[in-house]
Amino acid sequence: MSTSPISGVSQRASNVAVSATMAITAKANELKAQGRPVIGYGAGEPDFPTPRYIVEAALEAAGDERYHHYTAAAGLASLKDAVAAKTMRDSGFAVDPSQVVITNGGKHAVYATCQALIDAGDEVLLPAPYWVSYPEMVKLADGVPVEIATDETTNFQVTVDQLEAARTDKTKMLVFVSPSNPTGSVYAPDAIAAIGAWAAEHGIWVMTDEIYEHLVYGDTQFASLPVVAPEAADRTVIVNGVAKTYAMTGWRVGWMIAPAEVAKAGMKLQSHMTSNVNNIAQIAALAAVSGPLDAVHEMRDAFDRRRRKMFDILSGIDGVVCPEPQGAFYAFPSLRGLLGRPLNGRTADTTLDLAALLLEEIEIAIVPGEAFGAPGYARFSFAMSDDDMVEGLTRLADLVAKG
Repeated sequence: MSTSPISGVSQRASNVAVSATMAITAKANELKAQGRPVIGYGAGEPDFPTPRYIVEAALEAAGDERYHHYTAAAGLASLKDAVAAKTMRDSGFAVDPSQVVITNGGKHAVYATCQALIDAGDEVLLPAPYWVSYPEMVKLADGVPVEIATDETTNFQVTVDQLEAARTDKTKMLVFVSPSNPTGSVYAPDAIAAIGAWAAEHGIWVMTDEIYEHLVYGDTQFASLPVVAPEAADRTVIVNGVAKTYAMTGWRVGWMIAPAEVAKAGMKLQSHMTSNVNNIAQIAALAAVSGPLDAVHEMRDAFDRRRRKMFDILSGIDGVVCPEPQGAFYAFPSLRGLLGRPLNGRTADTTLDLAALLLEEIEIAIVPGEAFGAPGYARFSFAMSDDDMVEGLTRLADLVAKG
């Protein structure tokens, strides 16, 4: 008697797309290892070391036997206290430490929020361009991402009218991001207030990703949604972490700040998925959020210099339209003017094809807009050395000029 073979990978896992940003970075690193002079613009992390005082706090904690054992799933009490204090300091939002759940990076905070709030069939409004992991995390919670297209004419910012047009009786949550990955766009406080008021009026949850809160430039101001729209606070989850602000991407410490019932749900989920976040990394994060912002300001100054240089070079390339980034460390130009044009005897019809052409012809790695729900665009990170950034952009300018 024969039986049908048991299938392998689950449908859920099969349906998840590979992170395009990580894939591009991995490909660039692979080619570099082969000795090719590849310059990668895919990195979503600061190119600075973690500040020394944070590292020293971790070294000391490693010798402390208290941190050699399990600790509370929702995070060390001292770190939760510090995150609450830091949130008040940086955004003016008062939270109780019990509302804080320490997670394995900001990405895990997003995942936990989706798992805690979304049921099968719930719709989640997702302004595009969006960070590559948002739709996948919504789908992993059996939710339905509802993409809302924006473009450079509005600086990639969604309007209340667009949100209202997309709203249905199944709408459960809005994903809101400012400063934005991938576009570098930053919403003005009054625009954020209007979006928060709209969400509150219709009983819609908001997950607001504030991971780039300290990386804003010029006269641009960061504003936290539950602060400028307090009526939305009881249905808002803030996700954040130390990765971008303190150059700690590898330490994997983030957090969600949520109303009590959602924070409790996040804690229960984490107790089964991971238990506590690495204790040594938590102590490092404690030093980071409790310490001075001097190193943060130094990094921001460097990013600002690179931002302006990248904007100038990209804006000078025929066929490229580049809004000036206001925050984070990305530019998100339209490359539609390069599609179908001869580039060293070759043409590309999509930005996916163009990314492959640029890697092969001039050895620069960009992340095509298709990864962010925005075909025709590409993300260029300026979290890299000034020399490499200019060299790669010069290669692109020269390729386009030659045709």
